Amino acid sequence: MIDSDSVERATASMCTSSDSGSGSGSNGWTKARGVVLKTLVLMGGALLLKRLTKSTTRWDHTRIVADSLAGEKFSREQASRDPDNYFNLRWLSCPAAEMVDGSRVLYFEQAFWRTPHKPFRQRFFMVKPCSKEMKCDVEMSTYAIRDSEEYKNFCDRSRDQRPQPEEVIGDIAEHLTTIYLKRCDRGKRCLYEGSTPADGFPNTWNGASYCTSKLTVLKNSEIHTSDRGYDYEGNQVWGVKGGPYEFKPAPASSFSDPFSSLTIPPQFTEKRIEGSFVLQN
Repeated sequence: MIDSDSVERATASMCTSSDSGSGSGSNGWTKARGVVLKTLVLMGGALLLKRLTKSTTRWDHTRIVADSLAGEKFSREQASRDPDNYFNLRWLSCPAAEMVDGSRVLYFEQAFWRTPHKPFRQRFFMVKPCSKEMKCDVEMSTYAIRDSEEYKNFCDRSRDQRPQPEEVIGDIAEHLTTIYLKRCDRGKRCLYEGSTPADGFPNTWNGASYCTSKLTVLKNSEIHTSDRGYDYEGNQVWGVKGGPYEFKPAPASSFSDPFSSLTIPPQFTEKRIEGSFVLQN
């Protein structure tokens, strides 16, 4: 930092080298003093700017994304706006393990709001920095779970009642997808957004050949996500037709929500879910 003593020392050295009895010397001193002060101000400003704009590390990005994915979230507001196309679903995710290289592993499940103990989708998320040669900040991969039944309601259980980290790592099964996330441009509402590659990842459910996914992390820990399956000819055979599902952090009053899948006939619910998500075999 540039302090007042530094300024005084700099100006004093200039003063002793000039002739105070000369008018031209006085003018020269005034100009020199102005130059010195201007230089010091610019130097101080540059140092301050450097501190304020210190770059975020690759692992900082990973932490922010992992923290945003964790927690209990619902699509309640979206279901209330458009009940014909969206359910009120519960998103639940929490830290489960950490790999040797620092990658974070989270357990994830989705269920209907009224039946949280019966998740219809269970996955592991693995979150880590993108490699330096890639044009992204964070990789988020999804994996199947070797014994998914053992992990039901993992996040709702006390730590001593859950599979331990070493067990979690051993139960990471088939790789399903990877989404490549980048920081959102300044001025946008989101923090990170990304998708799978255009050609997606192999998927054979409901006549699909491949699937794609998109994910957006918003500033208030809101998550927007969409998954779609396509056949060999590029026709969509499952997944959301409109915009992504919008999961917002659970409010204190979430359990008084009137929107529930149980208000829809079971056979219709099953058909709708098949068109929105990849169900586990």
